[in-house]
Amino acid sequence: MAWNREEMAARAARELHDGYYVNLGIGIPTLVANMIPAGMTVTLQSENGMLGMGPFPYDGEEEADLINAGKQTITELPHTSYFSSADSFGMIRGGHINLSILGGMQVDQNGDLANWMVPGKMIKGMGGAMDLVAGVPRVVVVMEHTEKSGAAKFKKQCSLPLTGKGVVDLLITELGVFEIDRGGNGARLIELAKGVSIDEIRSKTEADFSLAPNLG
Repeated sequence: MAWNREEMAARAARELHDGYYVNLGIGIPTLVANMIPAGMTVTLQSENGMLGMGPFPYDGEEEADLINAGKQTITELPHTSYFSSADSFGMIRGGHINLSILGGMQVDQNGDLANWMVPGKMIKGMGGAMDLVAGVPRVVVVMEHTEKSGAAKFKKQCSLPLTGKGVVDLLITELGVFEIDRGGNGARLIELAKGVSIDEIRSKTEADFSLAPNLG
């Protein structure tokens, strides 16, 4: 057993705090928008120039012109504001976003992140990922633990082109949660998903990691 996509997003939502300004990447991180705890004020920001995104719309209630940076239809709130993409990136680069929750293709034990390009494949572009990992003080990555082939995505060293070096603070997969020390002290497994053993994680992980005391 392991966490499904919704459970991974729910675990990521536990990293939210009242008053935070948060940027959500495409993929599983977008599900966090619908999991903000009741009574908590969290303002979602998008690189394409929107501050204050609401949850995803119900079927039939989509507004085609109202989209996030991943081109998914979203909803607005009474306090939503709109501005240029340049202003939006100014918020990111200026350190005004508290937390970014991103997807990933690879993460390594030093906190390096690769999440934008696979060599030889057509891509739309970098997007805002490089700015987010450089300008946001805390970065959480949510991704599948292995590739479809079974190859590990949590690695000793990323083999794909990097988005940033030493930028990941927390890694959440369907198997568990890892803290990563940007200071170079490596990764630590702090939480197991339901029905998952430490041996299973070791067998599917290339990266070196230690165990939190409660898991040891």
